[in-house]
Amino acid sequence: MLVYTNAVKSKELPHPGTASFDVIEDAQKDPLTLPKLQFFRSVAQLFDPFLRKYQTEEPVMPYLGKDLAELIKQSLMRRFVKREVLQDITTAQLTNLDIGEKKNLMPVHCVDIGLGAEEALKNSKSSDLRILEFKRDCMQGLSSIVKKVQEKSPLKYSTVRQMDCLDPRVMSSDPDGCKAKMKGLVQTLLLNRQLAGGVCAGDTILQQFDAALSVECRHEDFISFKPMQKRLDVFLHGFIGKAYPDLWAFCQKLLLLSHGPASVERGFSVNKEIKTENMQEETLVAHRLVCDYVAIHGGVTRVPLTSDLMKSVMAARSRYRVHLDEERKRKEAETQGKKRAHVEEQLQDLKVKRDSLHTVIESLGKDADELAEQAEGKAGSKMAQLLSKSNALRRAAKDKLSQLKVLEDEIATKSAELRSM
Repeated sequence: MLVYTNAVKSKELPHPGTASFDVIEDAQKDPLTLPKLQFFRSVAQLFDPFLRKYQTEEPVMPYLGKDLAELIKQSLMRRFVKREVLQDITTAQLTNLDIGEKKNLMPVHCVDIGLGAEEALKNSKSSDLRILEFKRDCMQGLSSIVKKVQEKSPLKYSTVRQMDCLDPRVMSSDPDGCKAKMKGLVQTLLLNRQLAGGVCAGDTILQQFDAALSVECRHEDFISFKPMQKRLDVFLHGFIGKAYPDLWAFCQKLLLLSHGPASVERGFSVNKEIKTENMQEETLVAHRLVCDYVAIHGGVTRVPLTSDLMKSVMAARSRYRVHLDEERKRKEAETQGKKRAHVEEQLQDLKVKRDSLHTVIESLGKDADELAEQAEGKAGSKMAQLLSKSNALRRAAKDKLSQLKVLEDEIATKSAELRSM
């Protein structure tokens, strides 16, 4: 654009006489155009990972509340809101925080406008007053963005904030919190008459959820679960689909809640891969060099056939063979590297599973001991019930120990395979 506008100024090209050209010409005169573009770029980069993650048809509602809260609080508000204001704020309070109050905002000179904008601002050689005005404008822009996000944010709805009780990692780490959130979801559906069976069905769902948290959610896969790598509905169905049918039917309703119009808007999304040339970089550069060289001499027929050019043409075949050999060696090295990286990843996953099994085994043993101690002070059927639960946990721990032994053998095998590469 700069080359084009300069060519128009020097009368090498005719003036297009359009409004868009006038806008570009005015922007070129503004010393703060580059800082503005860098600031807009830094803000866009905050939203890009979030938008890409949720451009999916998979059930991801249980992750939405946490990710959106982090986007608002850690990525946007931390740039211009005081740290002490954000320190103990809850997810629900994020949507009600008054960004317009000056007491909640940082001083203008402390606003984070991004490293690129800061560097461009220094190179613009603007006055201190103009820099402060620019940062104030950036603060107002960030404030407007946050206000719009707060206005449209699904975090205002308790259902969205409570949906993380179906996140396997949260189910494993905070079972008590999950129980309270599941109770809130059941009450919401009862209130809106969306739960067949009424209160009795709600009690059954809560009982089954409590049982699932006590047994199934102790599995090591809940600790090491990785969102977006495995479908959440497939994962949960494998653990609660058959054992807890009422709970699973309720979870299906929750997972069907839409997290966005991704499937509708996908046809309008811009895909960068479509824009790229179906050509390797070296070929594209070579074609451009040839075209530039021909253009310099005024056409193909005017290109001088020098001795260096003739020698280069004669050696083209040999250079091509050398290039093929280098490419073959490079691909072999990449293949070997990928194999090694794959084995290393498998080994790391096995070690994570081993650590998870250790944690589960220790937890089961501890709970079994506590139940046995409680049984000592009881009598009759209560004592038998506690001992039965304690023995069940010990059997589960014993099964986990056998799984741990198999896992240790697999780790040893993978380690030996890695050393042999």
